[in-house]
Amino acid sequence: MTLTRFETDGRLAVITMANQAKRNALSDAMITEILESLRQAEAAKARCVILRSEPGVKIWSAGHDISELPKSHRDPLGWSDPLRVVIRAIEEFPAPIIALIEGGVWGGACEMALACDIIVATPDSTFAITPAKLGIPYNVTGLLTFMNAANLHVVKEMAFTARPVDAKRALLVGLINHLVEPREITEFCIEMARGIEKMAPLAIAVMKEELRVLASAHSITPRMFERVQGMRRKVYDSTDYVEGVKAFQEKRPPVFQGE
Repeated sequence: MTLTRFETDGRLAVITMANQAKRNALSDAMITEILESLRQAEAAKARCVILRSEPGVKIWSAGHDISELPKSHRDPLGWSDPLRVVIRAIEEFPAPIIALIEGGVWGGACEMALACDIIVATPDSTFAITPAKLGIPYNVTGLLTFMNAANLHVVKEMAFTARPVDAKRALLVGLINHLVEPREITEFCIEMARGIEKMAPLAIAVMKEELRVLASAHSITPRMFERVQGMRRKVYDSTDYVEGVKAFQEKRPPVFQGE
């Protein structure tokens, strides 16, 4: 693996994203390596996993690799999108996953971090839901991940403004579990993981699955689903979607026309 590192120490597994040249963008290749690391962790019967970037980085992950998004006329965040696959893998992994966060966490990476079971961050960390900058509507399951992490009004503010939430506020509104200084965060997470290792793994696996099922227990009628899907199709068929991606690639502010 070239974009990540996978290490084990006893029953602890550590997955490190290591592609700072691309700000750890969640490309298909990066996600493939994370998924492979999760498979290795499960095969090794890891009782806890730490997902992190390299120490001291400014960007934990910049989220979706924009160059890999479809240009137009196709849902960019469909069920089989690699981001959706890795989110499900994290949520369904039978042991707790600790997200060790340093630096900025943007877009899809924000969802990936919040899909983890416990989130520990440094004071310089920030969290942003950025699809509105690109003219992309987040999908229903993705928004549910955010809603399970914070109250509705916080999620709305993050989604509608795309402005980052700093670590202090993230702790205040419940987005993260702990705020720890950079020099202490690795040891803090390892100590927490060692404590989890001593607990009953079968009981933890069941409770994690129960919590996942309960967190996703929201009903939606076929009519509501079709309405949302119709609205999504309108967006990714729009000129705004093309403009958002193009503006990002050209490093300029987008000019949205609402059509």
